[in-house]
Amino acid sequence: MEYIYAALMLNSAGKEITEDGITSILGAAGIDVDASRAKALAAALENVDIESAISQAAVAPVAVAAGSAAPAGGAAPAAEEAPVVEEAAEEEEKKEEEESGMAGLGALFG
Repeated sequence: MEYIYAALMLNSAGKEITEDGITSILGAAGIDVDASRAKALAAALENVDIESAISQAAVAPVAVAAGSAAPAGGAAPAAEEAPVVEEAAEEEEKKEEEESGMAGLGALFG
């Protein structure tokens, strides 16, 4: 996650997202940098419009939240099951992220 934050900081500052930039930010924060992860993230974000991706991601949770409203009378069972499903999905996302080596734009919002 810290690699993504470093890339977002570079983008926010109007700087090019490079392996050196990511390494520099993480090093300044006292984080041991894995050069291959920094290089992979910089390569994955090379031709990505981050501002557009952020604005699209900001809209998605609203649509999901609006569509997940439980019908009247059935709210209690759905509320009890939701945390279990969410936790399983989060664990699977983390596992996929680790396996993918932070490749692609999806890693930006992992």
